[in-house]
Amino acid sequence: MQEQKGADTEMEYLADGNMSLMDKLAVLSDAAKYDVACTSSGVERKGDGKHMGNCAAGGICHSFSSDGRCISLLKILLSNECVYDCKYCLNRRSNDIRRASFTPEEVCELTIQFYRRNYIEGLFLSSGILHNPDYTMEQLYQTLYLLRRKYHFGGYIHVKAIPGADPRLIRMTGFLADRMSVNLELPTADGLKNLAPSKNRKKILTPMRLIQNGIESNKNELTLYKKAPVFVSSGQSTQMIIGATPESDYQIMRVAESLYDGFGLKRVFYSAFVKVNEDKALPSLPGGPPLLREHRLYQADWLLRFYGFRAEELLSESRPFFNVMLDPKEDWAIRHLELFPMEINRVSYEELLRIPGIGVKSAQRIVKARRTAVLDFDSLKKMGVVLKRALYFITCKGRMMYPVKVEEDAIVRNLTRDSRDKLQFSQDGMTYRQLSLFDDNRYTVNPTVADSGKVLLGQI
Repeated sequence: MQEQKGADTEMEYLADGNMSLMDKLAVLSDAAKYDVACTSSGVERKGDGKHMGNCAAGGICHSFSSDGRCISLLKILLSNECVYDCKYCLNRRSNDIRRASFTPEEVCELTIQFYRRNYIEGLFLSSGILHNPDYTMEQLYQTLYLLRRKYHFGGYIHVKAIPGADPRLIRMTGFLADRMSVNLELPTADGLKNLAPSKNRKKILTPMRLIQNGIESNKNELTLYKKAPVFVSSGQSTQMIIGATPESDYQIMRVAESLYDGFGLKRVFYSAFVKVNEDKALPSLPGGPPLLREHRLYQADWLLRFYGFRAEELLSESRPFFNVMLDPKEDWAIRHLELFPMEINRVSYEELLRIPGIGVKSAQRIVKARRTAVLDFDSLKKMGVVLKRALYFITCKGRMMYPVKVEEDAIVRNLTRDSRDKLQFSQDGMTYRQLSLFDDNRYTVNPTVADSGKVLLGQI
């Protein structure tokens, strides 16, 4: 009885009006599930032995839900109240949904409690536009300031920069965050005008440029003063919704390429459109969210960032969409059979990267190994080359692995034969429900608010 009384007292402390902290967490973690622009790679900050948490160079320890979303961060909105009425957004002003807002102190309390219990490794914090952009950005800044200065939290923090907010607030927040992001929302200005008329491309790109300039300026400061505060150490990212507007894959790739080249982004995230509102301006989705298309765009994005490809090499105005049955590199290789087969022992590193089945690491291993030996197919297999893809495009010692025809139809038929079943991204088993901190696949009954509160307090 005494233990139960203590729990009740704690829950009363957590209560805010008619909504407890756990109720807010349920609402605002669920409201954040459609924002996929969160990663933690590329940041390193060692613990000082006095404060809580640190960041490793390889990123934090990730966990993933069945649809590939990262769940190792406490991923929440500061508020799901919003002054905008974007047609694709669940939190739009006109929707009759349960609303909630955290205070900066409440976000800190949750983050620290979950971190101490090893539920999370960091925080991903976004928000609807509460009152106005300046007020929202100020609340985000206050949250990060308390976490870093009052609670001495040294773990990973990813925060959204709010378009239209005071640049001074964004800059101050950047010195407290590991990564910042500004959602592009939709690939083109026309799409944004149709579905989010209250927003415009210029207001979105302005904070992107501000963050980019801040990062570049900070690099110069760090070369002169090693103890200078670091500004957005892990860079910035953005997110585009795919399938809500009629842009082609070629247009999307051109936009992503321009963002990498012009704004120095670390990542562009692609989010398959999920129809959560009924609106005549939104497309119907008889086959569900375009998850396979999203997958192909991520593969193409990888080619842009690490393999030396350009958007115009992968697609064109006359051929604006990817072949969903082939990955983008296979598709490119089949359309350029005049370049194949390539002799593994002679071609350059850049050419190796263009061969299907050979990744960055395996290409590096090949270049290193052939300095001292002539490679054969067994050697390639040990190096991690996926021979079932590569065998149509390479030779070793002047010979192919098998006597195959270097012919488009034959190669396509063989490449797609084993992958057709794997590429059926149906809605079965694929869900956009964000995994809860209290989920367990063994149980079918949802935990009560009281049970969740006991978990938070360490009583279960």
